[in-house]
Amino acid sequence: MVFTAEAQRMEVKQLLDMVVDALDDIKAHDVEVIDTRQLSTLFEWVVVASGDSNRQTKALVRHVFNKVRDAGVEVIGMEGEHVGEWVLLDLGPIVVHVMQPAIRSYYNLEELWHGRPYRPKSAGIGPGGLPAASFASEPM
Repeated sequence: MVFTAEAQRMEVKQLLDMVVDALDDIKAHDVEVIDTRQLSTLFEWVVVASGDSNRQTKALVRHVFNKVRDAGVEVIGMEGEHVGEWVLLDLGPIVVHVMQPAIRSYYNLEELWHGRPYRPKSAGIGPGGLPAASFASEPM
């Protein structure tokens, strides 16, 4: 079956929604969705989320993995699940990173892909030093 570019974008958008919903199901913190379509040809979206412990990061990624697999989506790979500090899930057009807050702050993927640093919303400060309550994520 051949899909038009528009149909492929719609499928990726549905997958992206499924990933974010699955992360919300298990109470992920500070979920950030980054559009990388203009920055990389390897993937279209990066999803970064935080879990409070090794156990939660593993549970978050396992839940996303199960949701997308049950929907018939091929999971290309998963790394870091045995440790749980930073777990990566490769879904092809979407790469999901679930990290503990200290690891997330150290590697700061948001600054790499967005050009702005990661600041936990729970700390009351959003990107650019704005109060978290006044910061709205960029539209998809």
